[in-house]
Amino acid sequence: MMMSGFFRFGVWQNFFRAWRSGYSGNLEGEGFTLGGVYVIGAGTQGVLLEHREKEFGDKVSLPSVLEAAEKIKPQAS
Repeated sequence: MMMSGFFRFGVWQNFFRAWRSGYSGNLEGEGFTLGGVYVIGAGTQGVLLEHREKEFGDKVSLPSVLEAAEKIKPQAS
């Protein structure tokens, strides 16, 4: 995303949302790497949830993570 990410409206929305909620971090690091969340089931269940950041500050829905985690079935020994 590089510099074009700083000109996106959604990035600034996410920045101000975090700032208003009191986020404080060291803000050190590369700063250009987008993250993601995966919930992977046991054995052959595979990926139950995949969330990739499309722009800086995208957040995964906590209820969807919990719902996917509840679908994990223990693997038989």
